Amino acid sequence: MIFETEESLLYKAKEAEGKTFGEIDQSGRITNPKSKGQLGQIIEESFFGYKINSKSEADFEELGIELKVTPIKQNKNKTISAKERLVLNIINYHKEILTTFETSSFWNKNQTILLMFYQWIPEVHRSEYQVLKSHLLTFSEEDLHIIKKDWEFITNKIRMGKAHELSEADTVYLGACTKGKNKDSLRTQPFSPILAMQRAYSLKASYITGVARKILSNDDLVSITNRQELKNKTLDEILHERFHPFIGKSLTQIAIEKEIKINNSKSFVPDFVSALLGIKGTKLDDIEEFSKANIQFKTIRLEPSGIPQEHMSFKNVSFSDWFEEDWEDSWLKNYFEQTKFLFVVFEYREKKKKDVNRELYFKGIKLWNMPIKEIEGRLKTFYDGLQKQLVTGVQIEMIARGKKTVARNDLPSPGTNGLCHIRPKGRDGEDKTPLPDGQMIAKQAFWLDREYIVSLIDSEMKS
Repeated sequence: MIFETEESLLYKAKEAEGKTFGEIDQSGRITNPKSKGQLGQIIEESFFGYKINSKSEADFEELGIELKVTPIKQNKNKTISAKERLVLNIINYHKEILTTFETSSFWNKNQTILLMFYQWIPEVHRSEYQVLKSHLLTFSEEDLHIIKKDWEFITNKIRMGKAHELSEADTVYLGACTKGKNKDSLRTQPFSPILAMQRAYSLKASYITGVARKILSNDDLVSITNRQELKNKTLDEILHERFHPFIGKSLTQIAIEKEIKINNSKSFVPDFVSALLGIKGTKLDDIEEFSKANIQFKTIRLEPSGIPQEHMSFKNVSFSDWFEEDWEDSWLKNYFEQTKFLFVVFEYREKKKKDVNRELYFKGIKLWNMPIKEIEGRLKTFYDGLQKQLVTGVQIEMIARGKKTVARNDLPSPGTNGLCHIRPKGRDGEDKTPLPDGQMIAKQAFWLDREYIVSLIDSEMKS
């Protein structure tokens, strides 16, 4: 089927809206348990009537438009998000470095994308999934500046002989995601004898979520950048410029200047960040760059010694998932491989005293993601070690502590590996979760050691 104009292609694509894949499929692929085909192949074969292929050109070559069928899910709070990243074309390490952005395989194939969103629903057969919306995605000038810098970062890393150190979280919107899970997926690279995992360009799930929110929910995301800034600066540089005038000022002084109310609620830091970015009152999830780049913020409060008050906590651990899941499929690997963090750093200048309200001073920010060497190094070793411990069994004993009897376990504690540990979040030891062997244990969370956090921010703050 040949389309002469974008309008005629989009008109055809919109005929699928409201239909299920069971209604669209004419090949029997949808009900064949032996068929490994994706839903996108059903759209290709049965809806558009062309043969499945892996050509380097865009699917609708005559228009330069690539077809992508991608799932959207509804969250518990009724908002929507992309279920997964949008995987594009394979990166050929040897060929891509010989191109410019404008002649790259990424741009050649993906400069315009026909997105067909469908709703993914857990425990529902894929034949019942329904096409929600067809949309022609062309990148805005602002997004394109960021995507081009992402492409340059990826190719520059290959030129440095570090294709094996690529990570999705290195970049902002355009990622380099792994394709394959074992040694058969390793590839040679031009400037190093080290084999690198096969990777493909991808638009991050957070980026597709931002697109979907605008198209499907009519959400009005607020941007903190403009096209002129993005021509010459990275998002990291722009963020540092926004926050730099406030470094060294007390929280009270900043609150007066920006007319924000200091409090101990969870909403204070988001309010603080949005105020310093010049968009007071905007939720961080509604900041376009934060939403699309999957930037999550963490507050760090340093004592005068330079050590944070606390270790850095993340979500509660599901021991059953940890026990059953391979490393490649684990929450731990995928979370740190796909997430950027904005550390908002404060410091106390007085030692802790009873009944004295110490003043906090703003020390600066750091935009950070965990390097792939760390992820595949200490973090993987930690994951594998705990998985083995769950097989042999966690030791729990009751010990006397004053007038109370408390449970003590041998899960990895702070300082065990210099990176991370497992321990409860909060003080309610009565809130318990099962271990794989049936024992009950107080709910545990994943934490990064505070000494590790210091090592991340120390050079940044000194500079």
